[in-house]
Amino acid sequence: MISSLILTVLGPDRPGLVGAIADLVSQHGGSWQESRMARLSGQFAGILRVECPAENRSALEADLAKLKANGLSITLAHDDRETVSEGPIVAIEITGHDEPGIVKRVATTFTRLGVNVEELNTSLESAPMAGHLLFCTRGKVRLPDDLSMQDLITALEDVGSDLTVDIH
Repeated sequence: MISSLILTVLGPDRPGLVGAIADLVSQHGGSWQESRMARLSGQFAGILRVECPAENRSALEADLAKLKANGLSITLAHDDRETVSEGPIVAIEITGHDEPGIVKRVATTFTRLGVNVEELNTSLESAPMAGHLLFCTRGKVRLPDDLSMQDLITALEDVGSDLTVDIH
């Protein structure tokens, strides 16, 4: 049986962090499935999913805990159940003037419509030739069966004064 682990990792950024984690996963017969990592204000922040043989999970967890001595905070979660979600997954891009509370309003709209966030990245980018910042969101969301892409676009465009929404 295969065990799936979700790890969140946070600590001072330095060369070799990803390699140290990858080495431990490999030593326990594991496989690195997917991850998102970034350097934020001098800190390494990552979330990843690994799989390993169920009989090796405890040993892998114990070895990962030893990385705390290197200043890393590692949180582990596991769930060996297979969950199947319904509805299509669509790519989404939202762009507009940055406004306080914009992420909250987008998230509230998703919740109200029953949209599940599968992946979401947000950033602030300089608006070309305008001198202000643009709020940009890119990701993937799962729509409930009874929600059309056009209804989602309309609801999200109502969130901010000048948001453009592209779904495909």
